[in-house]
Amino acid sequence: MKRIFALVLALLLCLITLSACSEADKVNTNLSKQADYFECERKITVYNARTDTIILEAEGYMSVSNNSASELVVTCKVGPNEYKKNYIYLNDYTLYVVEDITGTHTDPYHYQLYFHTEVLPTVEARP
Repeated sequence: MKRIFALVLALLLCLITLSACSEADKVNTNLSKQADYFECERKITVYNARTDTIILEAEGYMSVSNNSASELVVTCKVGPNEYKKNYIYLNDYTLYVVEDITGTHTDPYHYQLYFHTEVLPTVEARP
């Protein structure tokens, strides 16, 4: 009898939990799972918030997470069973945006990393 009661209680709690979730919550959970299984293409843009310039862009089939060292951990799928792991250090002056760009490329192992750096001006040295 106790088992049946526990089972019924567990089912009721499950139904209450499921009904409390909005459609957006379910979609967000599903999209996050798809991204972690490298099923959607993303683009990450990292900005310098002080200078309002783009520091880095990355795009491809990737999973994104944060670690305790203030780093953005980006794992990219580059082959059937091949992956690349990149770390992007974040500080008080950087921010990032992750976009879902699924459907823009046909290559499932598309992976690009762009660094945006300014070239120093030419300096003439005189004796």
